[in-house]
Amino acid sequence: MYQRKYVKDVLSRFQMLECKPIVVSVEGKVGLIDKEAENPVDPTLFRQMVGCLRFICHSRPEISYDAGVISRHMANPRQSYMIAAKRIMRYLKGTMNFGILFPNQKEVNESCFVGYLDSDWFGDKEDRKSTYRCVFSIFGAPV
Repeated sequence: MYQRKYVKDVLSRFQMLECKPIVVSVEGKVGLIDKEAENPVDPTLFRQMVGCLRFICHSRPEISYDAGVISRHMANPRQSYMIAAKRIMRYLKGTMNFGILFPNQKEVNESCFVGYLDSDWFGDKEDRKSTYRCVFSIFGAPV
């Protein structure tokens, strides 16, 4: 399951179809905090971009955390948040053929439901909130 056509449409919509692709969606320890000194960006454009990224998360769970981090700043978007959103778009450009593979159930003898959880205790520098990620898989495919 993948959304190659939708990703291509989103990249085209935001004029990023010709961007340089990358293989890492977010640089480590990116601290996006509200900086009043930064230039504000068009909030409608930013919200549309984040909304498209949130929809892509259904078939690309590896960007869920990144999309969640930039979603926190939709009320007052700044230039650094737009740069982070565009970086995720560049990652999608480089990994457009990625998706979720659901194995044939005939090959699997038993259903195996597995869950993983990771948390970041007080990782948000601005309001000291924790962030957590979880993924559940059945037959080896994330759901």
